[in-house]
Amino acid sequence: IVHRLDKDTSGLIVIAKNDFAHVQLSKQIASKECRRIYRAVVEGHLKEDSGEVITYIDRSKKNRLKMAVSDTGKIAHTLYRVIERYNKFDYVEFELKTGRTHQIRVHCEHLHHPIVGDKLYGAKNEKYHKLGQYLHAYKLILKHPTTGEQMEFNSSLPKYFQDFLDKQK
Repeated sequence: IVHRLDKDTSGLIVIAKNDFAHVQLSKQIASKECRRIYRAVVEGHLKEDSGEVITYIDRSKKNRLKMAVSDTGKIAHTLYRVIERYNKFDYVEFELKTGRTHQIRVHCEHLHHPIVGDKLYGAKNEKYHKLGQYLHAYKLILKHPTTGEQMEFNSSLPKYFQDFLDKQK
């Protein structure tokens, strides 16, 4: 496995078939050549239709299970673009420029618009928790480890996620 997804996040991951491919793909992720694009539903409405969040992320001092924006830690950079605005939620696309633990989830909490269904960073007694968080690894763009050909992979939203969006219209 070249990279992983948080628990309850759906979508694409990269798995290498051999050591050479693993090394090459890992280098692409480390050097930011590989593009990782996610889609999520966030609570409330983001102020801007698009933007970026650049912070430091470190282990939370209040809850060891969580990560948090801090003055120390590792730099985390996330781009976002609102796809659609609903009554109580925004459907948003995120692109990771770095790959920190829980990065999108931490940045959404930092913006005061946590991901719907996120048990760790979202609203506590939320009715959407039973289906999982509405965060999906939607697209990967990378170079084939042997040929260098640019490849793009997309993953459809899971049924519960798509059903949720359909009900918002």
